[in-house]
Amino acid sequence: MASQGTPATALLTKQKVKHTLHTYEVSPDSPNYGALVADAIGADPARVFKTLVTEVDGALTVAVVPVTGEIDLKALAAAAGGKKAAMADRDLAEKTTGYVRGGISPLGQRKRLPTVIDQSALDGDLIYVSAGKRGLQLRLAPADLVRLTSATLAAIARA
Repeated sequence: MASQGTPATALLTKQKVKHTLHTYEVSPDSPNYGALVADAIGADPARVFKTLVTEVDGALTVAVVPVTGEIDLKALAAAAGGKKAAMADRDLAEKTTGYVRGGISPLGQRKRLPTVIDQSALDGDLIYVSAGKRGLQLRLAPADLVRLTSATLAAIARA
């Protein structure tokens, strides 16, 4: 799997975190992308999370929410200690994280950003997130994701 190496998988290997990789083929422009990815890897959609780069009071912040819902920007702003949140500019998100849209991982980003993970991540033993490139998801324990990102847990998703 050397061709599947990304900064996210390198971090997990270095930290000796148990994880598995799952490949898929879904166009990032597909409607309902997250549900299609969950189906392609045979995962419960409630356990597959998307990584969104946002701005909270002008500071880039990562939000990790289930693909089954949407981000609640007001809740994110409050969880991050700010007043207002919005989606970040795509080019800025890609440049800052070192990843491309559809493949942004919460792990191994070029510049480590404050991270807020929806508290539903802890509802199961495993969680799926992007491994750092389109077509590749990784599965790991939610506690490991929280620890490695120094994330805040909060209710930031809505159905």
